[in-house]
Amino acid sequence: MSWGGPGFVLALIAMSMIGWVVTTAIRAKHGYPLNDDWGGPAARRDEVEPSRQARLMAEENERLAAKVGRLEERIAVLERIATDPATRTAREIDALR
Repeated sequence: MSWGGPGFVLALIAMSMIGWVVTTAIRAKHGYPLNDDWGGPAARRDEVEPSRQARLMAEENERLAAKVGRLEERIAVLERIATDPATRTAREIDALR
């Protein structure tokens, strides 16, 4: 084997690239921040600017608050059904028919 031949150089390059890919995969799997080519933190494409993120969170908050309100109404009806006497509940059901 010749240490100065192109096969040795290509093997070194291949080992370096494989090491880089494995390291990046492990960091991404465990949630560590990824680095760019120069060792600095890589810019994420899916990051949202703060004003838009605040608007999205406010919209989600409104949606969830409305959902909680509907669920509270349903729970109140279920509690009333569960705690009312059976005869009164049967009378109300018959009245609805």
